[in-house]
Amino acid sequence: MGSGIWSTDVYDAADRYRRSTGRSAFSYSDSGARTVHPALDPKDATRESRDSDEHPRSTPVAVLFDVTGSMRTVPRVLQTKLPQLLGLLQRQGYASDPQIMFGAIGDATCDRVPLQVGQFESDNRMDDDLGRIVLEGGGGGQMSESYELAMYFMARHTATDNWEKRGRRGYLFIIGDELAYQRVKAREVAGLIGDDLAEDVPLRQVVDEVTHRWDTYYLLPAGSHYAGNAKVLDFWRDLLGQNAVVLDDLDAVCETIALTIGLGEQAIDLDEGLRDLDRAGSGVTGTVSKALARLGRERRAEVSTLPAFTDTVGGVTRL
Repeated sequence: MGSGIWSTDVYDAADRYRRSTGRSAFSYSDSGARTVHPALDPKDATRESRDSDEHPRSTPVAVLFDVTGSMRTVPRVLQTKLPQLLGLLQRQGYASDPQIMFGAIGDATCDRVPLQVGQFESDNRMDDDLGRIVLEGGGGGQMSESYELAMYFMARHTATDNWEKRGRRGYLFIIGDELAYQRVKAREVAGLIGDDLAEDVPLRQVVDEVTHRWDTYYLLPAGSHYAGNAKVLDFWRDLLGQNAVVLDDLDAVCETIALTIGLGEQAIDLDEGLRDLDRAGSGVTGTVSKALARLGRERRAEVSTLPAFTDTVGGVTRL
């Protein structure tokens, strides 16, 4: 995990091979799989982003997206836009040694695969993790999905050198269009993640924990079922403030993520980032500009020189 360099050539070669053989980028799911792939199973797992000689200053980036029916084509669009995301992060120098993890969120009250979490990767193994995600297309129809479980996992089952050595938060992007449940249910955590909690955990507590170590953003894209729903946006702005971002164009997801990181790392200001998109021939500059207008003039502060406190139990870093 976390070694190697992501290659557009490798991505393109894999894409050509899939096209020639009639396979999709989500072959695991499209072949009929309805159980979590072992590589993405959150049970008793910890995901790590670590420095190495090859990547001495790793920047962890987690992208977790809703795969219920209301999100329609979002995951497939995200897969096609990977080269733009990595191109901006790596070639434009928006982040040092980016290590990206993909995951998927469903509804633990009714779905068969409500949480899937890959590993942080620097090379094309992140493509493989994306392709292993089950696009269940379920959901319960009650305008709530289990985002709180994903935030719980990120808060208590990830470990990064960016935080432990440099006191810097990583980046967590949740792409969805519904509300989270108000509590992390102990029985769901036991069944899916393996922790034995004495009681449920309130949503606000989990948000406080995850935002302590992760710059957390909620992206509400056009094309999803509840796009434009004021109840959903107000819910997430109450939890995350200006980090709840509306996208007018689904195709702008990757560029928005990349510029958000560039702004957070103080590698660019918004105008520079938009010029980079123009030079790259992107057709979503207007959407990204509008989405990030609230963030564009803000400068991300260092969290601390070192983590305030960590208690590592059984390989799991707890806040």
